[in-house]
Amino acid sequence: MKRWVTITAAVGVSALVGSALYFYHAIGVGRAPNLREPQRIAAGKSIYERHCASCHGTNLEGQPNWTSRLPNGRMPAPPHDDSGHTWHHSNEVLFGLTKFGIQPPYGPAGYSSDMPAFARTLSDDDIWNVLAFIQSRWSAQVRTRHDRLHAEQRP
Repeated sequence: MKRWVTITAAVGVSALVGSALYFYHAIGVGRAPNLREPQRIAAGKSIYERHCASCHGTNLEGQPNWTSRLPNGRMPAPPHDDSGHTWHHSNEVLFGLTKFGIQPPYGPAGYSSDMPAFARTLSDDDIWNVLAFIQSRWSAQVRTRHDRLHAEQRP
């Protein structure tokens, strides 16, 4: 009897772990693809221009006074260039913010933002391409710092 309980528990734990790993990768938050591929960057540029530039700026400069709340209590769109904080986040977090919006686990519960979730608008590959384009515009120094932070945040 004890053996069956152990086997049943092991099967249950394996199923949970397997489901969690499948879900993690199925939603596209798994490891980032190579974001330095020229074709990915080129594709990301046109997607960024269509879906992101109206808020984050054609030159990734963000909205004016992006660190101060708007009258409605929301924050303006931050820059994605070196002057912003985008590079402080791992690729997986940036992907999640773009796909699901600013909600847990990518933002605080109840936070209200003008940033839409792009899960129904952009494919996972489109999102990775936009991130490739954004990162291609960072200086070598910021890119190195991001890569170092990104490596430290990986399990």
